[in-house]
Amino acid sequence: MQDCCSSGGGGGERIRRERTAPLSPRLALRRVLLLAEGRQFREAASVVARLGPAGLSTVASELPIDLLVESLPHSAQLLEVLFNRLVALGLRPAISADPVVWQLVRLFASHQDSALRQRCGRLVQALAEWQPGLRGELINRRRALDHAVEGLGCHGLTTDTSNGGLTQLHSALKTELSRHIETYKSAIHRLDELNSSPTSNKNLTQSSHQRLLSLRYADIQQRLIDNKTLLTLLDKPALQQLRPLIETLSDRVQNDKEALFCVSQLKRLHPVDDDKPVATMLMSFSQGCGALLELIPSSEHPDSPCCSDGYHSDLEPNAISDPRRDLVNRYANLYSQARLHTLDALDALPQLQHATQLKGKILFSVIVLAYRSAQNLRERKVREVCRCLCAERGQVARQLEASIGRHLRNTADTFPLHCAEKQVRDQVCRTLHEYPCLETCTALQQYINDATRMCWCLVNQAPPYTLDMDFATGTIQLNRHTRHHTSDRKSDIIKSFLWPALMDKDICVHKAIVIT
Repeated sequence: MQDCCSSGGGGGERIRRERTAPLSPRLALRRVLLLAEGRQFREAASVVARLGPAGLSTVASELPIDLLVESLPHSAQLLEVLFNRLVALGLRPAISADPVVWQLVRLFASHQDSALRQRCGRLVQALAEWQPGLRGELINRRRALDHAVEGLGCHGLTTDTSNGGLTQLHSALKTELSRHIETYKSAIHRLDELNSSPTSNKNLTQSSHQRLLSLRYADIQQRLIDNKTLLTLLDKPALQQLRPLIETLSDRVQNDKEALFCVSQLKRLHPVDDDKPVATMLMSFSQGCGALLELIPSSEHPDSPCCSDGYHSDLEPNAISDPRRDLVNRYANLYSQARLHTLDALDALPQLQHATQLKGKILFSVIVLAYRSAQNLRERKVREVCRCLCAERGQVARQLEASIGRHLRNTADTFPLHCAEKQVRDQVCRTLHEYPCLETCTALQQYINDATRMCWCLVNQAPPYTLDMDFATGTIQLNRHTRHHTSDRKSDIIKSFLWPALMDKDICVHKAIVIT
């Protein structure tokens, strides 16, 4: 019995020595592969954390990243340690982090829960350290997806020049082309009449400079009548509508090309259900990109904590969030997501089916009215408290206002705003009283509530965010404006505003969306 005990003790000591002894690169790779195949990712991460430069290079170069990608989020710890160790040792083996990144995007597109964020948060930060341009790539991809979704909604009705109403683009083009054909036929017939008239002279010498200066009054009068007749036939305002229709058709072709291009890129990442609405697919991946961006420390905050190169048995909290930056992101999402959903709901209202421009103006007016309503409500609440406590002037009043400001800022997401929301809704419905359908549109009501809450949070910051209320349709300023994808890229003249700019004092933190 004693021999058996001593033998068992020796075996345990031998196993401990093997675990702590330096591993050869090949042995380390084999051990990591066996552990990964057995889904023992924690133990595999512990092995990787103890590897030196030679062993780490071998493991990183020959480790089947694709298998680990398929195992996410369970393999997140192993991948995190691998990329952190490579960064810490300054190694750059020929491995790509893109499959990991887009698998995470796919996961976040399907699951928006906090457990996934906690599980993969450190891995996202490790990928950002390994691939410094990752944040910019995600921003560009998300912007492309959002633009593609917006483009899908720009295939509505267009102006019918014959009656001033709205019609389908193909019908408008057919009507306009038919009008052109009839006009050109009349012009050709008139030219034939002029050429066959007795006064016409086909001799080119009769058009010489000397001959033209010798024309009599009656000759010039007849020439004026002939040319004015042709001009009347050809120079009609209605004939000038073909070019805008062609440009609209070109924009729609480009929009669909961008949407299909985005879908083809997504198909390279994972199988795509062709029966699923394209907009739903693009919006979910845009949300996935946004979720990853929230986990990557911005370059504006270089002091944010980054991941260490060791192995972690317990995940630490995500990177410290900047409330002001989060608020700017919420403002951007209100435009790119909530506004788009509301626009779809307004498109479904029969009364607004032909009012294409009106729907955009309604959504733009809501955010402006909501901001003014939030401003007025804050000022009123501060005055009421100061008046109630008899502290309307002096140092005491300033201290009280500062305390009120902190309270309103801390309760911004829960403060009751029914009065402000009703004010915005009443202003919209009163102005557009001929469209009673707006009063019962639940999507518009939710959009008004979201916009009012958003603006209430903006005005209660210290210092407060402000909306740039300069909506003069002048020349585009690239530091404050960005073109909507339906804009004329060759023009710098602002035609209309779709979204106001957000200002942090004198700094534009979210550009206005304009159509040129």
